[in-house]
Amino acid sequence: MNVHLTRNRAALAIAGLLLAAAAPTAYAGLDTETSHAIAPAPTRGTPYVETQLFFGTERPDGGPAVTDRQFMAFVDKEVTPDFPDGLTVQSGRGQWRDTNGKIEKERSYELILLYPVTAAGAGDRKIEKIRRAYEKAFGQESVGRVDDRTRADF
Repeated sequence: MNVHLTRNRAALAIAGLLLAAAAPTAYAGLDTETSHAIAPAPTRGTPYVETQLFFGTERPDGGPAVTDRQFMAFVDKEVTPDFPDGLTVQSGRGQWRDTNGKIEKERSYELILLYPVTAAGAGDRKIEKIRRAYEKAFGQESVGRVDDRTRADF
């Protein structure tokens, strides 16, 4: 009985060593982060800045909300002349905490602008002018802004 027990233990020990030696190789094939089987996405396009602006429509003074017609007229007058190459407007629902600490929920617009990194300085000034114009025209406390570097190909 001891001979069989010793052989079984020896066989298990050898099997364990073989598995331990093979494990790093087996697991390396499962690692999708470093796998060479998945090719990286090609780099395309030119460096651009993507700016998202968030425009609320409710007026803090309780006046009538900004309508679609009013907003699009604002875009035509204040945005298009500075960004004639194109833009995107999306309708949404948003919320934020106003200066009095109240959570405001309202219909909103997201305006997306793409412009070359080489024009970032001029683009920044134009965007700040747009933000101030909307705040003034529609009595808003602020217009949200998010900037990110990206690549674009048209």
